[in-house]
Amino acid sequence: MADLEQVRTLIAEALPGAEVEVVDEAGGDHLRAVVAAPQFEGLSRIDQHRLVKAPVQHLMDDGTIHALSISASTPG
Repeated sequence: MADLEQVRTLIAEALPGAEVEVVDEAGGDHLRAVVAAPQFEGLSRIDQHRLVKAPVQHLMDDGTIHALSISASTPG
């Protein structure tokens, strides 16, 4: 089971100034990250998702997170 605050902190530290919310969608290993970050400006959706996944990839690799749904936007 993923620690939601740990996941939120990892993403927030990787994207300074971002607004990050992480919610459990099912059973603690299916999560949704809602992220608004200035770093997303001008990036494709795929590149935005890569920026969100990178800091938590180790949790996906070890099975702590089975699925991560991402909603990415720029603040505004």
